[in-house]
Amino acid sequence: MTFSQIGVIGSGIMGSGIAEVAATAGATVILRSRSQATADAMLAGLEKSLAKQVERGKKTQEDADAVRARVTATSSLADLSNCDLIIESVVEDLAVKKALFAELDGIAKPGAILATNTSTLPVVEMAMVTSRPASVCGVHFFNPATAMSLVEIVRPLTASDETIAAVTEFATSCGKEPVTVKDQAGFIVNALLFPYLNNAIRLLEQGVATKEGIDTAMKGGCNFPMGPLALLDLVGLDTSLAILNALYTEFADPNYAPVPLLKRMVAAGTLGRKSGSGFYDYRR
Repeated sequence: MTFSQIGVIGSGIMGSGIAEVAATAGATVILRSRSQATADAMLAGLEKSLAKQVERGKKTQEDADAVRARVTATSSLADLSNCDLIIESVVEDLAVKKALFAELDGIAKPGAILATNTSTLPVVEMAMVTSRPASVCGVHFFNPATAMSLVEIVRPLTASDETIAAVTEFATSCGKEPVTVKDQAGFIVNALLFPYLNNAIRLLEQGVATKEGIDTAMKGGCNFPMGPLALLDLVGLDTSLAILNALYTEFADPNYAPVPLLKRMVAAGTLGRKSGSGFYDYRR
């Protein structure tokens, strides 16, 4: 199955990143946000990203112009009715995602695949609110989607072999390395990553070391490109809390129970880079 037209839903950095990746691979992309203003802002972000790549010599101006020409923005879900594949990347809230999938089911054409970019929520629950559960799966890109090579292809019990083969081929055509995973909270990466991040916050809360000390230790001692607290700020503390809550709900493992400091920081609105401050200050 060839995806010539792809819909991407979501007004965040992941939505625009996925749109850029798909358009670079040659697909026509319709980027949908809740308002035309945010949709236009995402197009502006895409143009900025492409301009940086031209400046760094990663793309020619001609190639960048071609990618930009393949992406349009809309505030209407109805404009996705002719898409072969629709990928949602909205807030990590199962109720929100289920409502969206139910609505998409009535809009998408017969045979279209509906996919979620969820990092941890049960895909089968989204599939079962549609009349096409065999055509629903997870396609989990990592941030930033334009740079990270991995895509987790999440297979719920209801997905057909044809659906999984088609989205795997799509990920490969985008220059990504797809790995098929069972529909289990956290999949591979987050199931392994978030206990580590959670325990880094615990060390900070216990006063074992400063935030700088913890990040320096993991970069210098494990050769990680980024320390855990800086990585949490990049991911977003609210997103991180949602992932840990979902993992703890599914497994009841103490390593997944969010550290109180994380919950208090989210309550205070210090969410990381997106809010200007988290474990570090980004407002300078």
